[in-house]
Amino acid sequence: MADFVIVGAGECGARAAFALREKGFNGTITLIGSETHLPYERPPLSKEALVAGAGPKLVADAERYAAAGIAVLSGRTVLEIDRAGRRVRLGDGTTLPYDKLLLATGARPRTLPGMACGGRIAALRSHDDATRIRAHLVEGSHVAILGGGFIGLELAASARKLGASVTLVEALPRVLSRGVPAEIAAIVASRHAAEGVEVLCGAKVAGIEERPGEVRLTLEDGRVVSASLLVVGIGAVPNTELAEAAGLAVDNGIAVDGLLRTSDPDILAAGDCTSYPLPLYGDRRVRLESWRNAQEQGQLAAANMLGGGEAHCVVPWFWSDQYDMTLQIAGLADGAATTVRRDLGEDAFLLFHLDAEGRLIAASGIGKGNAVARDIRLAEMLIAARRHPDPAALAAPETKLKTLLAA
Repeated sequence: MADFVIVGAGECGARAAFALREKGFNGTITLIGSETHLPYERPPLSKEALVAGAGPKLVADAERYAAAGIAVLSGRTVLEIDRAGRRVRLGDGTTLPYDKLLLATGARPRTLPGMACGGRIAALRSHDDATRIRAHLVEGSHVAILGGGFIGLELAASARKLGASVTLVEALPRVLSRGVPAEIAAIVASRHAAEGVEVLCGAKVAGIEERPGEVRLTLEDGRVVSASLLVVGIGAVPNTELAEAAGLAVDNGIAVDGLLRTSDPDILAAGDCTSYPLPLYGDRRVRLESWRNAQEQGQLAAANMLGGGEAHCVVPWFWSDQYDMTLQIAGLADGAATTVRRDLGEDAFLLFHLDAEGRLIAASGIGKGNAVARDIRLAEMLIAARRHPDPAALAAPETKLKTLLAA
């Protein structure tokens, strides 16, 4: 009977474990995670779960793991991979054999050089982080957020809902500079300002100092931001140390091929910790941090651990909820030669991004609630089909995207 081990008990690892059973695998499955919680979804941590103070949104409860015959080792750390002996060694000295190993080790928050989280400095990655941050988000408190990406902006919106005042500090000239068109980013920044968030762009940090009851950020232009809590949201670093120590190839993440195989054919990797080729973009190697990517790669890794030979060929997709706005992006817009706007009414709109040959490579949208969801999904299908739609048809809201797909 085969032994499969999954290192990393997040969304990706848990989805892979259940997918193995769904695909008929009857060997042993051991899912190992360093957190004490069962696997849970991370997107709510900066949004509804933070506002409500709710417990983690579990992928499955303990009974379901038991029923599926999946052994979950929580609060455990894997220290070493013995590739020759096909074993992993845990922090308590325990070793487990494997026939196939999946690394779903995720990522950790990036910090500034010499800065450690603790006291009045925090980062948001885990449910425990969210619990700690929420304790500071009360009426009359002031939170400073370093970083104007998705996490920082979602956290700012949640903090305002809880009555805390917010100063958001971004070193680059605008928020959402990574992967979000400037036209949409400007709307997001304007909405945050209208909600009372102080947004400081082009503001570089010269120093951070914790004092009794406060933390101070000194900016390079001399301004000082005093807050009861500083949350650092300047990106994430893939957890590749275990793979590197085992001699696996690493390239902005654990390097895998289109089947999610590492440089060792018996070891696969998936989720936030991996970089992989995207066929739709000329096999460009990317590392994506997203909920859907974790789910899809968990499923795919399970199929290929069983010898499925299924290639990873999907359209990247991201979303963010802030106040009553939803932002969605399908594909990768960098490299676009032309952008076409489609207005949907009630301040909702889409931006279609075409390459030099007129192929649709990405679509971005923003609006209230689900205003752009259906069209983004159709655009995603057009991108996957490598279509060259008529720009005039893309711009005309009366032209249904579904007809372009059918054509």
